[in-house]
Amino acid sequence: MYQHLSREERYQIFSLTKAQHSISEIARLLGRHRSTISRELRRGRGRRGYRAEQACRKADERSCNSRNARRIDASTWADVAFYLGLQWSPEQIADKLAVSHESVYLHIYANKAAGGELHRNLRSQKPRRKRYLGARDRRGQIANRRPISERPSHIDARKQVGHWEGDTVIGAAHKQAIVTLVERKSGYAVLAKVRRKTADLVGRAIEEKLEPLCARVKTLTVDNGKEFADHQTVDQTLGIKTYFADPYCSWQRGSNENFNGLLRQYIPKKRRLETVTEEELTMIENRLNHRPRKRLGFKTPYEVFHASLNRVAPRT
Repeated sequence: MYQHLSREERYQIFSLTKAQHSISEIARLLGRHRSTISRELRRGRGRRGYRAEQACRKADERSCNSRNARRIDASTWADVAFYLGLQWSPEQIADKLAVSHESVYLHIYANKAAGGELHRNLRSQKPRRKRYLGARDRRGQIANRRPISERPSHIDARKQVGHWEGDTVIGAAHKQAIVTLVERKSGYAVLAKVRRKTADLVGRAIEEKLEPLCARVKTLTVDNGKEFADHQTVDQTLGIKTYFADPYCSWQRGSNENFNGLLRQYIPKKRRLETVTEEELTMIENRLNHRPRKRLGFKTPYEVFHASLNRVAPRT
């Protein structure tokens, strides 16, 4: 049975297209038919080419116009505004309330046109200017780097809890950094702030955050930043294997990329990270871990991760 493309898939299509992958390659990586990708690229195009957010909006408009929309009362819209204030996505809201996610999007766009502020709660990122495949990696080589090509293929299926992705998020003036660690199947995440983005500080932060969860930590996949150069010490301390994604292939760490976008709703790029307190980080962590996700059947990352954690005895 055909399923419509999700927002996450549209962001993957955008990234893969920017990386100059062919339609056939994108279809294979997403497990979709080639004609589905071709049609999506044609329908989602605008004056600046294919962009994920624009493609999602066009799809919502097509879906809403395909049938007569029912009237929605004011109390429901008040509930929608409440959940938007918690930074829930329209799809998450639609699972909670008697309203379609297409209607929620159109309501937000109408509110924005009228000068409202609801749209500010949506996850929205401008495409970053990057170097992609073929560009030379100027960050140097990491000793004893284990490439993602050596990672067991079953991890790609996201059917087992215990495989994590790691990244760092920087703030204004590149002062301080936040280490983000996301479990691939559940989307459960932990955060840590470091004073400097050095290998020793980032490595210790990873150990401190993952050691209490070691019963469900088997692998870690990161990018090629030098802050992960202390991976061998991390592996030895946690009893895991760290893998490195290919340069400029952000879709290989899709869970982390998606989570970092959610994090930016709370901590925008222009904010100096020294103003972020530990209490605020804990609040953000809890807010995102307890937010229902469509791909989890609208369970929360916390529920999925801890259900798995409770099935095994902790390591001794």
